[in-house]
Amino acid sequence: MPGGPAATGPGIGANAPKNKFAGIAMTAFAAFGGILFGYDTGTISGIIQMNDWLSVFATPTGDPTTPYVLSSSRESLVVSILSAGTFFGALIGAPVADIIGRRLGIIMATAVFCLGVALQTGSSNITTFVVGRVFAGLGVGLISTLVPMYQSECSPKWIRGAVVAGYQWAITIGLLIASVINNATKNRPNHSAWRIPTSIQFIWAFILVIGMLYLPESPRWLIKKGRDADAAKSLSRLTSLDPTDPEVEIELNEIRAALHEEEQLGESTYLDCFKPSHNKIILRTLSGIFIQAWQQLTGINFIFYYGTTFFKNSGIKDPFLTSVATNIVNVFMTIPGMWGVERFGRRSLLLWGAAVMCVCEYIVAIVGVTISVQNEAGQKALVALVCVYIAAFASTWGPIAWIVVGEIYPLNVRAKAISMAVASNWLWNFAISFATPYLVNVGKGDAGLQVKVFFIWGSTCLGCFIFTYFCIPETKGLSLEQIDLLYQHSTPLTSRKYRRELIANDIHVADTAGKVHSDDKASEEKV
Repeated sequence: MPGGPAATGPGIGANAPKNKFAGIAMTAFAAFGGILFGYDTGTISGIIQMNDWLSVFATPTGDPTTPYVLSSSRESLVVSILSAGTFFGALIGAPVADIIGRRLGIIMATAVFCLGVALQTGSSNITTFVVGRVFAGLGVGLISTLVPMYQSECSPKWIRGAVVAGYQWAITIGLLIASVINNATKNRPNHSAWRIPTSIQFIWAFILVIGMLYLPESPRWLIKKGRDADAAKSLSRLTSLDPTDPEVEIELNEIRAALHEEEQLGESTYLDCFKPSHNKIILRTLSGIFIQAWQQLTGINFIFYYGTTFFKNSGIKDPFLTSVATNIVNVFMTIPGMWGVERFGRRSLLLWGAAVMCVCEYIVAIVGVTISVQNEAGQKALVALVCVYIAAFASTWGPIAWIVVGEIYPLNVRAKAISMAVASNWLWNFAISFATPYLVNVGKGDAGLQVKVFFIWGSTCLGCFIFTYFCIPETKGLSLEQIDLLYQHSTPLTSRKYRRELIANDIHVADTAGKVHSDDKASEEKV
């Protein structure tokens, strides 16, 4: 799911050798949950354009040239209802994560997802298909809360950003696989055209469940539940150190110190995420909620939900193949983002990404309204600009929004705050996917914006830039506990300087806690 001095032991495996990749491999595997998210998102874009799917779920026209038509209302329902399910799944993710744990929560979420896939695969009417989309959405929403939370709590701090970015990379891989399979099955003359790409989701779910059965639970969750021995075993697996190793105990002590300090405030509720406090929890909660909202408002899911339809209406000869091309860009440009987030930091990449996307989307809109659909060179330029825009998103806002949400919250409210941030992602995802057909399509009751919709996305990317500048601090290289100190003792605009002080002086929560308690004791003695 995201100062002054603090505990000794800067983060999971922070003092273990950096060539110990067992823990990295384990937490990176959890990113496979992103395949479910991405594949399900990507597959519907092509399915709703397949002739056999339209013959089952669309409205007959009697016109042999266009035998079936999918109304804006039905298209909107089928695509957006998944996001409605994910919104509630994301909110449920908080109690699930706190009650049964991060690892078992992911396994449970996958079972819910499989129920939805089964209903979609076997459906023969629109009601069953839509209900299946809702259950799949519940599962994806749970996963999108639990996976980043699990990764952030289990990853070494020196590579946490790249590991959590792996979740976004898995999403892009899922999108690409979906577009390739859609392209391969689209011309099949029977129900297998859309049932094959739908049912393949069982394979991704099976792989995720088998893997999670062998992964350790989050040591932070185990400490919170008072299971210290299990936490030591879990941490030893993640760091490749013996459970009795001093470094493991140092790390556990830091987690205990941070948790103890938070528990002094009592049991947390959702309301606590919005209460004024010394650690700026309101700013952190709203930052997570809004960074996920702005990520959706970049307009990226317009391409991945309605890309095939958009390219077809723009005069592109093979919209399915173009959709594959844009997904390839999305996958491979996420890789430099995974490297860059630990090289250049979160804040810098978010600012540059927003600026590049803003420029590209305004140019796409201008080119789109000044050329005709018959202008082949112009259409190729439009596709190229869309690819540049996708590249900017994939290397910045795509992965980094999830990284920020996974790391900016204190432990006592982390599950609740992450669930609200992810719910915000899905709420805006739903709103955009629901509204897009009405905004873009040309028909009775539709706005008919078509390519002019990119003027809207360009303006929202400008909003992304302004939001990042004033609200998102630089957290590269800090443990989750040190990030708490960063918020207490700096602002987003001064965070770079204080971050350097934290790293240079090796300041941790336990150090601060000790200083605070001794100061309190000294004051009492003077009285």
